[in-house]
Amino acid sequence: MICVIRIHGQIGLNKDVAETLYRLRVRQKYACVVLNPTKEQLGMILKVRDFVAFGEITKENFEKLIKARGQLIDKSKKIGDSKKLAEELEKGKDYKELNLKPFFRLHPPRKGIKSKLHFPKGVLGDNKKKINDLIERML
Repeated sequence: MICVIRIHGQIGLNKDVAETLYRLRVRQKYACVVLNPTKEQLGMILKVRDFVAFGEITKENFEKLIKARGQLIDKSKKIGDSKKLAEELEKGKDYKELNLKPFFRLHPPRKGIKSKLHFPKGVLGDNKKKINDLIERML
């Protein structure tokens, strides 16, 4: 599973990049999406790699993300067990079937980030396993 976090805001974006971010469902700054990417979605992520941080999320962090930041579509129901939800999403179930919104709104990261530099020095682009540290700082 790949986690995509939008780092760049909306001002001054190219129309194609803005449309791609919209289709990935990261519509505002510090929004996060967790996907089982298809070939097309991987191409979309590579197109916007200068505006997002992405990498492979661990199962434990995905469970924490659902528990801390998961929002329900129908608010009359309650969020169930985050472990069970994470397992079902990994198997390929849709977010709507589980009554979850398909994105997570995060806080700005504690201790800050270098938002204009790529991965080894900053956070933009492919963070591989280090994305989990960034997510923990943003919960």
